[in-house]
Amino acid sequence: MLRWDTVGIEGVNAYVAERGKGYAPASCSLLVSAMRCLLRWALVTGRIDRDLGPGVLRARATRATLPRGLSPAQFEALLAATDPTTPVGARDRAVLITLARLGLRAGEAAGLVLDDIDWATGRLSVIGKHHRRLTLPLPEDVAHTIIAWLRVRPAAAGDRAVFVRLRAPISRLTSAGISSIVAHAAQRADLGVMHAHRLRHTAATNVLAAGGSLVEAQELLGHAHRDSTRVYARTDLISLRTLAVPFGRLP
Repeated sequence: MLRWDTVGIEGVNAYVAERGKGYAPASCSLLVSAMRCLLRWALVTGRIDRDLGPGVLRARATRATLPRGLSPAQFEALLAATDPTTPVGARDRAVLITLARLGLRAGEAAGLVLDDIDWATGRLSVIGKHHRRLTLPLPEDVAHTIIAWLRVRPAAAGDRAVFVRLRAPISRLTSAGISSIVAHAAQRADLGVMHAHRLRHTAATNVLAAGGSLVEAQELLGHAHRDSTRVYARTDLISLRTLAVPFGRLP
């Protein structure tokens, strides 16, 4: 049973630190807020005679990180972890290249159907966030890998999804299935833990590295607001170097 007459700020902070181990900063902030509310209640009800709330340590701040794309060597290693001569490898290779070149989210790739690809005009249609229909160009390398996969895609597939399972029931891959392809390829390539969104970052950073604008990156990613794309400007080191003032010179 808790004895309020023995409660001190050192013990409170030790408790918060112990309970917060392994949790994200946002969850730790909720724990700190709850503890401060509890201490205010204890003060109001006379269980403690001084306000300990301000002494509770704040949770560590969330560290802002830049979106990280794969280097060309890393992406080649990722592709090398697939065997395009097998149905599984052909499918996985098509998934990886589609994600990295078009910047699709895992759910968008999972939702692709055969009717979304216009081979005559070289375009691909995808349903993005908030059910927005986006039309993207179909690069030659993406088209070739998708064609290679479609040649071995099971004819018994239960729907017209582009990317399907190869074991019964043969149906469309889910968003988790797309992410699993990326994760397992990264593991085989010794690239560590990787999620499908890393390839979306790769597509955006490649646009800027090739001299593209933020508007072009925004259109590729399907961002409704430019602020969502602006973070990638901080990753374009080549362009940022031209803005740096040489040491010893005044701007």
